Amino acid sequence: MAAFTPSTIAALVIAASFAAGLNVYATVLTLGLLAHGHWVVLPAGLHVLADWPVILASGVMFGMEFVADKIPGVDMVWNTLHTFIRVPVAALLAYRATERLSPEMQMIATGAGAVIALIAHSSKTAVRAIVTPTPEPVSNIALSAGEDGIAIGLSWLAAVHPWAAAGIAAALTLFAVIVAKWIVGALRKVWRRRPLPTGPSW
Repeated sequence: MAAFTPSTIAALVIAASFAAGLNVYATVLTLGLLAHGHWVVLPAGLHVLADWPVILASGVMFGMEFVADKIPGVDMVWNTLHTFIRVPVAALLAYRATERLSPEMQMIATGAGAVIALIAHSSKTAVRAIVTPTPEPVSNIALSAGEDGIAIGLSWLAAVHPWAAAGIAAALTLFAVIVAKWIVGALRKVWRRRPLPTGPSW
């Protein structure tokens, strides 16, 4: 198992941050299990992820999110609240992963991790805002399962093939920005077409 270099740490930060923006518990759980099983050697600052308390806690929370994220309505509340969890945890992971780099690089990585996670989280929430109101639950469940799969797969790939994972995460980040802009534009058009309220008729 090769140790992470500064360049591969940067790649790990990019991929893990995007995964955390989708499902932070799946990301922490996957990285922790890989490190605990000695399949990968994470940067020194992330060794804590391999501890059983962290693995168990992230596993329990992942189970809760797995259920909550697939219930229409509940998923919107859950995702809104997790704006204050996914982004800060992604920033913390980036900070810990780069603790052996220069302070300047560590701050840049921390900021980048937060921004990437915010983009992933925001696009996920925007898509859910459109899908959740649909009367059938299948699309919501399929979308949530797909997000879980991406978070787990990208976390695994980030640990074993960081540059491949970073490339995928970068492409997904660009796609997320495009989708978010399209959704915002579509909602603005709908809002502009709404008829203005009329006053009471006497």
